[in-house]
Amino acid sequence: MVRHKNRYLVVQINEEGKSETAQLKLRAISLQQSIIDKVQQLHGDFGVAAIRAGFNSKYCNEHTRVAIIRARHGPHKFVASAIPCIKTVENRRVVINILYIGASIRQCFFYLKNYQQRKFDEYCAVLKTDEEKIALKEAVLNFKNVLAFL
Repeated sequence: MVRHKNRYLVVQINEEGKSETAQLKLRAISLQQSIIDKVQQLHGDFGVAAIRAGFNSKYCNEHTRVAIIRARHGPHKFVASAIPCIKTVENRRVVINILYIGASIRQCFFYLKNYQQRKFDEYCAVLKTDEEKIALKEAVLNFKNVLAFL
């Protein structure tokens, strides 16, 4: 049996015309389908066939608008080249930035934890009451979905 290496891409999805603090309700499957459509457009059938095995959207956080995408090592280059070209997801105009590419979900989790902590600190500067800060902390630093994959 041969071991398949994976690459995990941490991406940030920003909706055009919306503030950075606005939530973005996005399903992981719609993000995955948008990536496949863009790979089809850029790299054709070869690109889609290469990324199909092992391609998955693992995690989406609507508060920080961060997602984790898994692809096999090698074809992850097709995914990485297609992600910045995506302009619409679920009929919404978006801009997608790649934040980090890691070899393990654990390393991506550590990066994501630090990233979300920095974002939480930025958002807390605007909030006035402690109740708002506690609610935001629970929403932003909720890693139960990610911990299921470790």
